Amino acid sequence: MPETTPYKILHADDREENRYIISKILRTAGYEVISVGTGRDAMEKAMEQPDLIILDVRLPDMIGYEVSARLKSNHLTSSIPIIQLSASFVTNESKVQALDSGADQYLTQPVEPPVLVASIKALLRMRKAEAISRLSARQWQTTFDALSEGIGLLDLDQRVLRCNRAMSELLGMPYGKIEGQDCKSILSSVFGASGENLRDFFSRQVFESQAGIRWFRITVDPVFNDGPKPVGSIIVIADITAQKQAEEALKVTEKLAATGRLAHSIAHEINNPLEAVTNLIYLLKGSLKDEEKATGYLDIAETELQRVSRITKQTLSFHRDSSKPVLLAPSDVIGSALALYRRQLGDCGISVEERFEAHALIEAFPGQLRQVFSNFIANAIDATPRGGKLIIHTYDSHAWDHHRTPGVRVNFFDTGKGIAKSDVANIFKAFFTTKEQKGSGLGLWLSAGILNQHRARVTVRSRTLEPSGTCFSLFFPSAGAAHIGEEDEKAAASAAADLRQESA
Repeated sequence: MPETTPYKILHADDREENRYIISKILRTAGYEVISVGTGRDAMEKAMEQPDLIILDVRLPDMIGYEVSARLKSNHLTSSIPIIQLSASFVTNESKVQALDSGADQYLTQPVEPPVLVASIKALLRMRKAEAISRLSARQWQTTFDALSEGIGLLDLDQRVLRCNRAMSELLGMPYGKIEGQDCKSILSSVFGASGENLRDFFSRQVFESQAGIRWFRITVDPVFNDGPKPVGSIIVIADITAQKQAEEALKVTEKLAATGRLAHSIAHEINNPLEAVTNLIYLLKGSLKDEEKATGYLDIAETELQRVSRITKQTLSFHRDSSKPVLLAPSDVIGSALALYRRQLGDCGISVEERFEAHALIEAFPGQLRQVFSNFIANAIDATPRGGKLIIHTYDSHAWDHHRTPGVRVNFFDTGKGIAKSDVANIFKAFFTTKEQKGSGLGLWLSAGILNQHRARVTVRSRTLEPSGTCFSLFFPSAGAAHIGEEDEKAAASAAADLRQESA
């Protein structure tokens, strides 16, 4: 059966009758044939890129082995399959020499036409498969290099087999200093301790690291074949500097907003006692002759001024924060944050129940924790209707892990409208808010980052059906306690670990 594709075949033989017979066989099979009589002519015609070359071993100007070797050494013709034919060189040594010189097949004369055609078909199929493979490899490499993330393929010895252009640019190293080198050593040289602390390359890992002013997210995943054991791994490095800068800008924005809300609360709290003192002074002026009444007015004025002083001290402590974590009781921080919202809670008709039963101390930054606790209190006020209740409960507890890490649990429970099940998993994401125009969607996101910094875990339970309400349960490891388990650290790193909802 003729080939459907008009393949072009170059045939070189010094004998005209051989060229005629071979050409007739090939044209009958549907191929286009180019016939030449010398090795030099064969090398010239090979530049026209025939699909296959048939060479006689004995040519008048050079032996077929040499022609084959020259063609295979030239990158323009190296992929063209070659069949060598010979009627005189028929020993095994001749076949070995022909194959060593670059021939893809060796046939002896006289060759049966079906055998010759079948051999040609087999080599053309092989060449087509190789061409498809080379095209796929070029497409894969182009895609590989087009990715903005740096990607490296590692072997079982953690050495980089291949990497893309982005990895070379992100690491600031040429391919030659990356490929073939130990990946852990490369990461350590670029990222310092972060690279050294990498556990291994055969388990899923995601961490962030800083190099100078740039931030990177590094992901490691094992690669499996058919068996349970990994055959290598892949490492992905992404530049997240812009993301980090945006997050820091958002944090500054939210802190400024929190400062504005705090200033409003302070002004409200201070205005009431100052107004009372003003009224008392007015009354005092008209009661100077009545010593007993005047003394009473002065006592009340002194009490109101003490209240102003207390609020001022709490405000100063809110902004004065240490550069290192200090030992503290969470109830003290909650009390100082709660003092600024008592008037607002009273105006909204929300009662507060405080159950401070914890005795353990934690290591924390008081200013940051006040911001977190203030956020939970403010959210409870927004969600709770008049006549509702806010319960704040602290008690000694253990982490929900197999390490049984000791610490303090802090629960904020309100009898508000609750959070929809579809929203619970999103409340710690930036810009997500259930308050429509009233909320920025940054408060809980920023709180999650602060809690993560304190190795704390947060669980959310909410109910939207009557009786409705929401409980934020925070766990802080006590001072001197071992780190929370590895599973918990991974969960906390995602901000808002182990979010769960209980519904009716």
